[in-house]
Amino acid sequence: MTPGKLYDIKDPALAETGKQRIEWASREMPVIRLIRERFAAEKPLKGIRISACLHITSETANLALTLKDGGANVILCASNPLSTQDDVTAALVDYGIPTNAIKGEDETRYYQHINTALDNKPHLTVDDGADLVTTLHTKRSDLIRDVIGGTEETTTGVIRLRSLEKSGELRYPIIAVNDAKTKYLFDNRYGTGQSTIDGITRATNILWAGKNVVVCGYGWCGRGIALRARGMGAQVIICEVEPTRALEAVMDGYQVMPLLEAAKIGNVFITISGNKNVIDKAHLEVMKNNAILANSGHFNVEINIPALESIAISKQRIRGFIDEYTLKDGRHLCLLGEGRLINLAAAEGHPASVMDMSFANQALCLKYMAENSGSLKKKVYPVPEAIDKEIARLKLQSLGIQIDRLTPEQDQYLASWKEGT
Repeated sequence: MTPGKLYDIKDPALAETGKQRIEWASREMPVIRLIRERFAAEKPLKGIRISACLHITSETANLALTLKDGGANVILCASNPLSTQDDVTAALVDYGIPTNAIKGEDETRYYQHINTALDNKPHLTVDDGADLVTTLHTKRSDLIRDVIGGTEETTTGVIRLRSLEKSGELRYPIIAVNDAKTKYLFDNRYGTGQSTIDGITRATNILWAGKNVVVCGYGWCGRGIALRARGMGAQVIICEVEPTRALEAVMDGYQVMPLLEAAKIGNVFITISGNKNVIDKAHLEVMKNNAILANSGHFNVEINIPALESIAISKQRIRGFIDEYTLKDGRHLCLLGEGRLINLAAAEGHPASVMDMSFANQALCLKYMAENSGSLKKKVYPVPEAIDKEIARLKLQSLGIQIDRLTPEQDQYLASWKEGT
């Protein structure tokens, strides 16, 4: 990357293809399109510098364009080395939004890009996984004096930020966009479910029907993956450490067992827990020949790749996103997408329709931050309920669906404790 250059992308010549891709996604994003129209007229982010670390996809581009039309000075970097769509980065630069992301970039360049985004001296941060916020708090803390707030997109990032808050080291307020109902009930469940199955299918071209699919983690993302895998005809096994979620999985009709037992019978393993070394050496040592390992959690730590390397005698790339490890006993284990987010590494991420609501939350929460920064403490906040409900209302409206409203009598009944039998 040239020193002083505001952007670093693969190929500017890809811009026209990227613009077509962005426009196609926009057709499935009516809520963010409506917000963009409002922002263009009202300029609620005028003069605000925003540094955003997100998966650089066509859906993200529509958010960035919305923020730009709202008056913000926006700069982007990738939140994962394999999630970038290079034609979209070219289009964004052509639209005047500096973007620093190249699909397949190494760790050094990944953090160079984060630092370039921070060079913008942000007033607001947008993060997906909290790498930007962590870098800001540890290595670029001199810039925090300009920051008035931020947002966080995903479960992993919210976990990290709450840890930062608990330690007393969080230096500015952040809204946990991930925890909005119009985010996790749709993006996490339906988006992750569909896109994860899509990514594994594109990477492998396997037939799901009849496969034993082991899903490690039964949060909203795990629920979505399990639901979609079962819909494709797979026999789904859930592995969990939280008893209530495990009980839910049982009541939802899935087999539930310890991972060490599931490891012996699974054909496809999908980690979606947000934790480290979920699939560990002991599990790898008892897996069936040709077992497929995929991760849909944010970081590539859920499958213990160093342990896999340690028990393998050879490794070869046998297909675009498949590394086949040969073990001493002749078994083969197949790791997809280098253990990174398979739905973005091998596919296109979540469908635009669910990202419409997630990024509507981002846009409106950034507006809220800009308007209320002086009254907010240095803590992780939920999305304001009014924003969450407004997005649900707008999404229903875009789908042509109407719902009932409470009558004054019903409102009064629900607000009173005196009425009974």
